[in-house]
Amino acid sequence: MNNPQSQRIVVGIDGSDAAINAAKWAAAEAVSRNVPLRLIHAIPQRHADASGDESLDIEYAQTSLRAADAALQAMGTPVKVECDIVRGSSESALIDESRHAAMVCVGSVGTGWVARKVLGSTAGTVAQKAHCPVAVIRSGRDVAEPDGGYVAVAVQESETNDAVLEHGFREARLREAPILAMGVWRWGLGEIPYRQLDHRLGPWVSRHREVHVQPAAARRGAAEFLTHTQEPVQLAVVGSEDADKVARMVGPITPHPGGHTGCSVLVVRD
Repeated sequence: MNNPQSQRIVVGIDGSDAAINAAKWAAAEAVSRNVPLRLIHAIPQRHADASGDESLDIEYAQTSLRAADAALQAMGTPVKVECDIVRGSSESALIDESRHAAMVCVGSVGTGWVARKVLGSTAGTVAQKAHCPVAVIRSGRDVAEPDGGYVAVAVQESETNDAVLEHGFREARLREAPILAMGVWRWGLGEIPYRQLDHRLGPWVSRHREVHVQPAAARRGAAEFLTHTQEPVQLAVVGSEDADKVARMVGPITPHPGGHTGCSVLVVRD
């Protein structure tokens, strides 16, 4: 029998606007699956002899969860919202939740040159160690409104890539967006690997004819491609091998004119 909690979309709430932004993004995921959206706020695990007042932590957690819930209700999205306070670090709590979740979502305001530090230990660690897909949602725009950007999907000749393609086409349909198929083949001089992409994507395109697919050469990898592309990308869908590169893909807090503007990232487990 399936654990009922495995049908939930889990969002980490910490009181920030970035976390509320992630919850708004995750609402569409929950509605599309007809499952609840589970909002959690982690408070420190205190020992009996520890100093400090836990009631302040609980009060802040309750306030943060209420604010996120109110933001979701204001959207008018027909989603069931569950709120819970858990004990432990944010990283450990979300990783534990990921064992029985369909997806975990966390917020990010974007990263600067100190990428891993600015991204934060929570988003970076969860992206690399969770047991289910993890979405790191970049703030800076209203995710409740479609922005017309591509869903960029890493495509390669690997059985594990099937999970990435499945999630990529699902996200494209859900968000009514075209796919930018990043062909991750190591040979060639930068040309688009049309033959390989056609062979790899053929079965998926035939099942999802409503999704427009644009090919692109990404022979140096998805992160390198996304760092330099001028194509508008709202979401990148990559495999777990790129989990340590999430900071680069999310991008800088204040991008240079004409430079990488960053995007949200969905890391798919094989």
